Amino acid sequence: MPAIAEAILEAALELRHAGVPEARREAGSLMAHVLGRDRTFVLAHADDAVDPEAAERFQEVVRLRMQGKPLQYITGFQEFYGLEFEVGPDVLIPRPETELLIETALKLVDGMSGAPLICDVGTGSGCIAITLLHELRQFPSSRATAIDVSAAALEVARRNAQRHSLNGRIEFVESDCFEQLRKGAEQFDLIVSNPPYVAETAIEGLQREVRDFEPRVALTSGADGLNVVRRLLTEAVAFLKPQGHFLFEIGFDQGEKVDALIDRRRWELLDIHPDLQGIPRIVALRKV
Repeated sequence: MPAIAEAILEAALELRHAGVPEARREAGSLMAHVLGRDRTFVLAHADDAVDPEAAERFQEVVRLRMQGKPLQYITGFQEFYGLEFEVGPDVLIPRPETELLIETALKLVDGMSGAPLICDVGTGSGCIAITLLHELRQFPSSRATAIDVSAAALEVARRNAQRHSLNGRIEFVESDCFEQLRKGAEQFDLIVSNPPYVAETAIEGLQREVRDFEPRVALTSGADGLNVVRRLLTEAVAFLKPQGHFLFEIGFDQGEKVDALIDRRRWELLDIHPDLQGIPRIVALRKV
Protein backbone atom coordinates (compact mmCIF):
# COMPACT_ATOMS: atom_id res chain seq x y z
CA MET A 1 0.00 0.00 0.00
CA PRO A 2 1.46 3.40 -0.96
CA ALA A 3 1.98 6.15 1.56
CA ILE A 4 -0.19 9.27 1.32
CA ALA A 5 2.72 11.40 0.09
CA GLU A 6 3.72 8.82 -2.53
CA ALA A 7 0.16 8.51 -3.86
CA ILE A 8 -0.18 12.29 -4.06
CA LEU A 9 3.12 12.63 -5.93
CA GLU A 10 2.13 10.00 -8.50
CA ALA A 11 -1.28 11.60 -8.96
CA ALA A 12 0.26 15.05 -9.35
CA LEU A 13 2.44 13.77 -12.21
CA GLU A 14 -0.60 12.30 -13.94
CA LEU A 15 -2.64 15.47 -13.45
CA ARG A 16 0.17 17.66 -14.73
CA HIS A 17 0.51 15.46 -17.81
CA ALA A 18 -3.26 15.87 -18.38
CA GLY A 19 -2.91 19.66 -18.31
CA VAL A 20 -4.33 20.29 -14.85
CA PRO A 21 -2.85 23.46 -13.32
CA GLU A 22 -1.53 23.40 -9.76
CA ALA A 23 -1.46 19.63 -10.01
CA ARG A 24 0.25 18.98 -6.66
CA ARG A 25 -2.24 21.12 -4.74
CA GLU A 26 -5.20 19.51 -6.50
CA ALA A 27 -3.85 16.00 -5.87
CA GLY A 28 -3.59 16.87 -2.18
CA SER A 29 -7.14 18.22 -2.15
CA LEU A 30 -8.43 15.07 -3.81
CA MET A 31 -6.65 12.91 -1.24
CA ALA A 32 -8.12 14.97 1.59
CA HIS A 33 -11.56 14.53 0.04
CA VAL A 34 -11.18 10.76 -0.26
CA LEU A 35 -9.93 10.43 3.31
CA GLY A 36 -12.63 12.73 4.67
CA ARG A 37 -9.96 14.93 6.25
CA ASP A 38 -8.53 18.39 5.66
CA ARG A 39 -5.23 19.21 3.96
CA THR A 40 -3.54 19.78 7.32
CA PHE A 41 -4.19 16.15 8.25
CA VAL A 42 -2.86 14.96 4.89
CA LEU A 43 0.37 16.90 5.37
CA ALA A 44 0.79 15.71 8.96
CA HIS A 45 0.24 12.06 8.01
CA ALA A 46 2.24 11.99 4.78
CA ASP A 47 3.92 8.70 5.69
CA ASP A 48 0.71 6.88 6.59
CA ALA A 49 -0.35 4.08 4.28
CA VAL A 50 -3.45 4.49 2.12
CA ASP A 51 -5.77 1.51 2.54
CA PRO A 52 -6.80 -0.33 -0.66
CA GLU A 53 -10.37 0.99 -0.71
CA ALA A 54 -9.24 4.61 -0.33
CA ALA A 55 -6.47 4.08 -2.91
CA GLU A 56 -9.01 2.81 -5.44
CA ARG A 57 -11.33 5.73 -4.76
CA PHE A 58 -8.41 8.15 -5.04
CA GLN A 59 -7.45 6.74 -8.44
CA GLU A 60 -11.08 7.15 -9.54
CA VAL A 61 -11.32 10.84 -8.60
CA VAL A 62 -7.90 11.53 -10.12
CA ARG A 63 -9.17 10.06 -13.41
CA LEU A 64 -12.20 12.33 -13.26
CA ARG A 65 -10.00 15.35 -12.68
CA MET A 66 -7.71 14.32 -15.57
CA GLN A 67 -10.81 14.28 -17.80
CA GLY A 68 -11.46 17.92 -16.87
CA LYS A 69 -14.16 17.58 -14.23
CA PRO A 70 -13.66 20.53 -11.87
CA LEU A 71 -12.25 19.77 -8.45
CA GLN A 72 -15.26 21.47 -6.85
CA TYR A 73 -17.71 19.17 -8.65
CA ILE A 74 -15.73 16.17 -7.41
CA THR A 75 -15.55 17.29 -3.79
CA GLY A 76 -19.01 18.87 -3.96
CA PHE A 77 -18.04 22.12 -2.26
CA GLN A 78 -16.50 25.54 -2.86
CA GLU A 79 -15.59 28.28 -0.40
CA PHE A 80 -16.97 31.76 -1.08
CA TYR A 81 -16.49 34.80 1.16
CA GLY A 82 -15.40 32.52 3.99
CA LEU A 83 -18.46 30.26 3.76
CA GLU A 84 -18.68 26.74 2.35
CA PHE A 85 -21.22 26.10 -0.40
CA GLU A 86 -22.44 22.90 -1.96
CA VAL A 87 -21.90 22.94 -5.72
CA GLY A 88 -22.61 20.53 -8.54
CA PRO A 89 -23.15 20.46 -12.30
CA ASP A 90 -26.48 22.30 -11.96
CA VAL A 91 -24.82 25.49 -10.67
CA LEU A 92 -21.82 27.65 -11.47
CA ILE A 93 -18.81 27.36 -9.20
CA PRO A 94 -18.58 30.63 -7.21
CA ARG A 95 -15.59 32.74 -8.29
CA PRO A 96 -13.38 35.01 -6.18
CA GLU A 97 -14.17 38.01 -8.39
CA THR A 98 -17.84 37.75 -7.43
CA GLU A 99 -16.84 38.53 -3.85
CA LEU A 100 -16.42 42.12 -5.07
CA LEU A 101 -20.17 42.21 -5.66
CA ILE A 102 -20.68 41.25 -2.01
CA GLU A 103 -18.27 43.95 -0.82
CA THR A 104 -19.93 46.59 -2.99
CA ALA A 105 -23.41 45.63 -1.83
CA LEU A 106 -22.42 45.70 1.85
CA LYS A 107 -21.05 49.22 1.48
CA LEU A 108 -24.31 50.39 -0.10
CA VAL A 109 -26.60 48.86 2.52
CA ASP A 110 -24.39 50.06 5.37
CA GLY A 111 -26.06 53.44 5.19
CA MET A 112 -29.61 52.09 5.26
CA SER A 113 -31.73 52.76 8.32
CA GLY A 114 -33.86 49.62 8.08
CA ALA A 115 -33.43 45.97 7.19
CA PRO A 116 -32.85 45.69 3.44
CA LEU A 117 -35.00 43.55 1.18
CA ILE A 118 -32.78 41.86 -1.42
CA CYS A 119 -33.43 40.11 -4.72
CA ASP A 120 -30.80 37.81 -6.25
CA VAL A 121 -31.50 37.12 -9.93
CA GLY A 122 -29.93 33.91 -11.24
CA THR A 123 -29.04 32.72 -7.77
CA GLY A 124 -27.42 29.40 -8.76
CA SER A 125 -25.86 27.97 -5.60
CA GLY A 126 -27.39 30.83 -3.63
CA CYS A 127 -23.95 32.09 -2.66
CA ILE A 128 -24.71 35.80 -3.19
CA ALA A 129 -28.04 35.97 -1.37
CA ILE A 130 -26.87 33.72 1.46
CA THR A 131 -23.59 35.55 1.94
CA LEU A 132 -25.29 38.94 2.03
CA LEU A 133 -27.78 37.85 4.67
CA HIS A 134 -25.01 36.17 6.65
CA GLU A 135 -22.96 39.38 6.61
CA LEU A 136 -25.87 41.67 7.45
CA ARG A 137 -25.81 40.76 11.11
CA GLN A 138 -26.89 44.28 12.04
CA PHE A 139 -30.15 43.57 10.16
CA PRO A 140 -31.36 40.20 11.47
CA SER A 141 -34.78 40.82 9.93
CA SER A 142 -33.40 41.37 6.42
CA ARG A 143 -34.78 38.98 3.81
CA ALA A 144 -34.02 37.88 0.27
CA THR A 145 -35.83 36.52 -2.77
CA ALA A 146 -33.61 34.17 -4.79
CA ILE A 147 -34.64 33.66 -8.41
CA ASP A 148 -33.39 31.07 -10.89
CA VAL A 149 -34.75 29.60 -14.11
CA SER A 150 -33.40 26.19 -13.08
CA ALA A 151 -35.39 24.14 -10.55
CA ALA A 152 -32.32 21.95 -9.99
CA ALA A 153 -30.20 24.99 -9.14
CA LEU A 154 -32.82 26.17 -6.65
CA GLU A 155 -32.66 22.82 -4.86
CA VAL A 156 -28.91 23.32 -4.39
CA ALA A 157 -29.52 26.87 -3.16
CA ARG A 158 -32.13 25.67 -0.68
CA ARG A 159 -29.69 23.16 0.79
CA ASN A 160 -27.06 25.87 1.09
CA ALA A 161 -29.51 28.14 2.86
CA GLN A 162 -30.29 25.30 5.25
CA ARG A 163 -26.56 24.70 5.80
CA HIS A 164 -26.13 28.31 6.92
CA SER A 165 -29.40 28.49 8.88
CA LEU A 166 -30.91 31.09 6.55
CA ASN A 167 -33.65 29.09 4.84
CA GLY A 168 -36.33 30.92 6.83
CA ARG A 169 -35.20 34.28 5.47
CA ILE A 170 -34.97 33.43 1.78
CA GLU A 171 -37.83 32.84 -0.64
CA PHE A 172 -36.84 30.74 -3.64
CA VAL A 173 -38.66 31.40 -6.91
CA GLU A 174 -38.34 29.46 -10.16
CA SER A 175 -38.50 32.22 -12.75
CA ASP A 176 -36.92 33.48 -15.94
CA CYS A 177 -35.65 36.81 -14.58
CA PHE A 178 -38.67 38.60 -13.04
CA GLU A 179 -41.41 36.78 -14.97
CA GLN A 180 -42.95 35.07 -11.93
CA LEU A 181 -42.81 38.17 -9.72
CA ARG A 182 -45.78 40.53 -9.74
CA LYS A 183 -44.89 44.14 -10.40
CA GLY A 184 -45.60 46.32 -7.41
CA ALA A 185 -46.30 43.36 -5.09
CA GLU A 186 -43.04 43.87 -3.28
CA GLN A 187 -40.20 46.23 -4.09
CA PHE A 188 -36.59 45.64 -3.17
CA ASP A 189 -33.92 47.87 -1.70
CA LEU A 190 -31.23 45.97 -3.58
CA ILE A 191 -31.20 43.75 -6.65
CA VAL A 192 -28.03 41.77 -7.31
CA SER A 193 -27.07 39.42 -10.11
CA ASN A 194 -24.21 37.43 -11.54
CA PRO A 195 -25.92 36.88 -14.89
CA PRO A 196 -24.69 34.78 -17.82
CA TYR A 197 -22.42 37.13 -19.76
CA VAL A 198 -19.97 35.06 -21.83
CA ALA A 199 -20.36 35.70 -25.56
CA GLU A 200 -21.45 32.61 -27.48
CA THR A 201 -18.46 33.02 -29.76
CA ALA A 202 -16.13 32.83 -26.76
CA ILE A 203 -17.50 29.60 -25.28
CA GLU A 204 -15.16 27.30 -27.21
CA GLY A 205 -12.16 29.25 -25.95
CA LEU A 206 -12.99 28.72 -22.29
CA GLN A 207 -11.13 26.27 -20.08
CA ARG A 208 -12.47 22.75 -20.56
CA GLU A 209 -13.50 22.68 -16.90
CA VAL A 210 -15.89 25.57 -17.61
CA ARG A 211 -16.85 24.81 -21.22
CA ASP A 212 -17.59 21.11 -20.78
CA PHE A 213 -18.90 20.91 -17.22
CA GLU A 214 -20.54 24.10 -15.97
CA PRO A 215 -24.20 24.76 -16.96
CA ARG A 216 -24.32 26.56 -20.31
CA VAL A 217 -27.47 28.49 -19.37
CA ALA A 218 -25.55 30.13 -16.52
CA LEU A 219 -22.60 31.03 -18.75
CA THR A 220 -23.89 32.67 -21.91
CA SER A 221 -26.84 34.66 -23.18
CA GLY A 222 -26.86 35.67 -26.82
CA ALA A 223 -24.15 36.37 -29.35
CA ASP A 224 -22.46 39.03 -27.21
CA GLY A 225 -23.44 37.44 -23.90
CA LEU A 226 -25.51 40.43 -22.78
CA ASN A 227 -29.11 39.45 -23.51
CA VAL A 228 -29.93 38.84 -19.85
CA VAL A 229 -28.16 42.07 -18.86
CA ARG A 230 -30.34 43.97 -21.33
CA ARG A 231 -33.47 42.41 -19.84
CA LEU A 232 -32.41 43.22 -16.31
CA LEU A 233 -31.60 46.83 -17.16
CA THR A 234 -35.12 47.16 -18.57
CA GLU A 235 -37.08 45.14 -16.03
CA ALA A 236 -35.32 45.70 -12.69
CA VAL A 237 -36.55 49.29 -12.30
CA ALA A 238 -40.12 48.16 -11.64
CA PHE A 239 -39.01 45.96 -8.74
CA LEU A 240 -36.85 48.52 -6.94
CA LYS A 241 -37.86 51.04 -4.31
CA PRO A 242 -37.09 54.71 -5.04
CA GLN A 243 -33.32 55.19 -4.86
CA GLY A 244 -32.88 51.42 -4.76
CA HIS A 245 -29.69 49.86 -6.07
CA PHE A 246 -28.95 47.32 -8.79
CA LEU A 247 -25.56 45.57 -8.86
CA PHE A 248 -24.40 43.04 -11.41
CA GLU A 249 -21.23 41.39 -12.65
CA ILE A 250 -19.88 41.69 -16.20
CA GLY A 251 -17.11 40.17 -18.31
CA PHE A 252 -13.57 41.46 -18.66
CA ASP A 253 -14.20 43.33 -21.94
CA GLN A 254 -17.78 44.52 -21.47
CA GLY A 255 -17.44 47.72 -19.46
CA GLU A 256 -17.87 50.20 -22.31
CA LYS A 257 -20.62 48.23 -24.01
CA VAL A 258 -22.63 47.89 -20.79
CA ASP A 259 -22.12 51.59 -20.04
CA ALA A 260 -23.71 52.36 -23.40
CA LEU A 261 -26.71 50.14 -22.59
CA ILE A 262 -27.62 52.06 -19.42
CA ASP A 263 -30.66 54.31 -19.81
CA ARG A 264 -29.79 57.44 -17.81
CA ARG A 265 -33.49 58.28 -17.53
CA ARG A 266 -33.90 55.17 -15.38
CA TRP A 267 -30.50 54.69 -13.81
CA GLU A 268 -27.70 56.68 -12.25
CA LEU A 269 -24.38 54.92 -12.85
CA LEU A 270 -22.51 55.04 -9.56
CA ASP A 271 -19.46 53.16 -10.77
CA ILE A 272 -18.13 50.15 -12.62
CA HIS A 273 -15.87 48.73 -9.94
CA PRO A 274 -12.64 47.01 -11.05
CA ASP A 275 -11.56 43.69 -9.59
CA LEU A 276 -8.11 43.02 -8.12
CA GLN A 277 -6.68 42.74 -11.63
CA GLY A 278 -8.04 46.16 -12.56
CA ILE A 279 -10.72 44.67 -14.82
CA PRO A 280 -14.13 46.43 -14.80
CA ARG A 281 -16.28 43.87 -13.01
CA ILE A 282 -19.22 45.14 -10.90
CA VAL A 283 -21.72 47.65 -12.26
CA ALA A 284 -23.41 49.70 -9.52
CA LEU A 285 -26.61 51.56 -10.41
CA ARG A 286 -29.14 53.61 -8.47
CA LYS A 287 -32.75 53.94 -9.57
CA VAL A 288 -33.48 57.50 -10.68
